[in-house]
Amino acid sequence: MSLLGRLLKNRRAGETHLAWNLPNLHGPELLTLTSRDFGDGGSMLLEHCGKNVGGDNLSPQLAWSPPPAGTAQLLLVVEDVDVPTARPAVHCVALIDPTTTHLEPGALAAKQPGPGVQVLRAVIGRGYHGPGPIKGHGPHRYIFQLFALESPLGATRTRARWTAHAPGRSWTPSAHLFLGRGRLTGVYER
Repeated sequence: MSLLGRLLKNRRAGETHLAWNLPNLHGPELLTLTSRDFGDGGSMLLEHCGKNVGGDNLSPQLAWSPPPAGTAQLLLVVEDVDVPTARPAVHCVALIDPTTTHLEPGALAAKQPGPGVQVLRAVIGRGYHGPGPIKGHGPHRYIFQLFALESPLGATRTRARWTAHAPGRSWTPSAHLFLGRGRLTGVYER
């Protein structure tokens, strides 16, 4: 167990500031988000982890139930709620075409995203950034959150706002109605 991991063992961001809990991202839980790579609350495979821990940084396969009628765009946010900071670490932000029903492994790559996917820049960087927790810090939960939007957010506006701040902290999508949402939790520990 690493010394840093032991020193920070009880320090975690928590779910308070998770995108899921922000008032401007509330909506009915109508989407069922799943992965064939791990079950809800299950362990994530090393291939889906960051290169700094020996992984391939390959985003996992994701699938979801049909979005509500009137969905113009899907917003995917992946956050680590156990990082030892004041707020969760944003590992990925992407806009997804509402006709897309699933993402194959690697579809959230910055350079070559999958069909119907537009990856945006988050605090960590652009595209999917897999788990890479501090050794000895304990299990980290990676929350995959999918939101169904009534109107598109627009890439330029969204990218600028998501680059500088974590989800929902600098913008209020008052013109956007969230029609539904779903979430899936993967766990990884070093």
